[in-house]
Amino acid sequence: MSAAPETSVDRLALQVLLPGFEGTTLPDDYRELLEQGLGGVCYFGSNTADGPDSIAALSAAVTAANPRAVIAVDEEGGDVSRLHTRTPSPVLGAAALGAADDLDLTEAVGRWVGAELAAVGITLDLAPDADVNCDPDNPVIGTRSFGADARQVAAHTAAWTRGLQSTGVAACAKHFPGHGDTATDSHLALPRIDVDATTLAERELVPFAAAVDSGIAAVMTSHIVVPAIDPDRPATLSPAVLALLRERLGFDGVIVSDALDMAGASAELGVPEASVRALAAGCDLLCIGPDKPASLVEEVRDAVVRAVAEGRLPLARLQDAASRVHAMQPAPAASSVGATDGPDADRQVGAAIRATTVDGRLPGLPGAIVLSVETVANIAVGEVAWGLAPDHRLDPAALPGGVPDDVPDDVPLVVQVRDAHRRPEVLAFLRSVASSGRTAVVVEWGWPGGHDVGLATISTRGSSGPGVAAVTELLREAGWTR
Repeated sequence: MSAAPETSVDRLALQVLLPGFEGTTLPDDYRELLEQGLGGVCYFGSNTADGPDSIAALSAAVTAANPRAVIAVDEEGGDVSRLHTRTPSPVLGAAALGAADDLDLTEAVGRWVGAELAAVGITLDLAPDADVNCDPDNPVIGTRSFGADARQVAAHTAAWTRGLQSTGVAACAKHFPGHGDTATDSHLALPRIDVDATTLAERELVPFAAAVDSGIAAVMTSHIVVPAIDPDRPATLSPAVLALLRERLGFDGVIVSDALDMAGASAELGVPEASVRALAAGCDLLCIGPDKPASLVEEVRDAVVRAVAEGRLPLARLQDAASRVHAMQPAPAASSVGATDGPDADRQVGAAIRATTVDGRLPGLPGAIVLSVETVANIAVGEVAWGLAPDHRLDPAALPGGVPDDVPDDVPLVVQVRDAHRRPEVLAFLRSVASSGRTAVVVEWGWPGGHDVGLATISTRGSSGPGVAAVTELLREAGWTR
């Protein structure tokens, strides 16, 4: 570690940073940074792996080092969960909630998520996802979105926000100005949204306007280029794009950058320079990404301090960002937000059934076994449990070989997949199963795609505990007995 910061600019530069460290305990070097004024930390999978008691102890250590520190996490429910990785999330995700279209239930889910986060000391949830998923081939949003209709997404974004923030945990709508109409993952490259300003206003911005009207505490930017507004810079680094949020939508809360280690932001610039430019553009709290050494945090701090000294970053802009972050209040003690029992289980399963579609007639499934095609999820989802507990896991690379030899020939198959419509190798495998004449059904746990593989298909709009229960009920009606 370098010497402790000595100037107010050093402290201000730390106060706008939100990095993530590795492990389930607070590293000494991060403790020092928090004591020096680090704005907060963001939990990722390596921080939450040991369960709620460990997370609560970690949060207590962070707060002891800096009582004003923001403690953030991505907890969207459904497919994206940092607190539930060994079993599917106990609450429905956005796409299923949007399809069920029960705003009271959506608000209840947000409230339950908030109560659970408050119980372990988390103060900022980087959710809900306010993107309108109008491109079915979107590789990074998909079931994280409440749907493809802007008005529906807006209504559910506002409801989920109200529920979450009723517990004292701050919500953060993402990914401004809208990541739904992309076929590129901004973790890996720099997407573009080639729509005109009118379409942007009437589609992408509608859910964010609803979030602002609901009193949301924070909004997260996206690393996407919107040529109609700024043809050269991704939204996170674009004063023109972020001005839409401040001036057109009237948002006065905290603008959080998406993780600046993503290729869409820093592949060419590096994280320290991307951080400076994000602040200059109007971001207030800079998410640095997971598992980062303290040395990188110091590099970013020093880059911000130099930019102020050189006149590239106005001191007033840094002061404004730091003051907004400082104003974010910690969540109340867990005892003040009520029990963490989930929304009514039967109601959630009923909503999951309404959100589920069945194409074709399900065949008889007595004795059926479950094959899981283990495609890699996008980085936002990460490695989490999904779908039914499988009897066999299939490596996508082995799919050209057909059904494995150790799978009996005389039993029906339940083949579960994610986003098969985006994966030619998975579609080819499913068609080969159909052409073989085997009794089989497909369970699609991703965004429902318009493909026909010759097999009855159950489309769930995302994995979750209630979703698994709903699919189990459908399969049992067809004779499945496990």
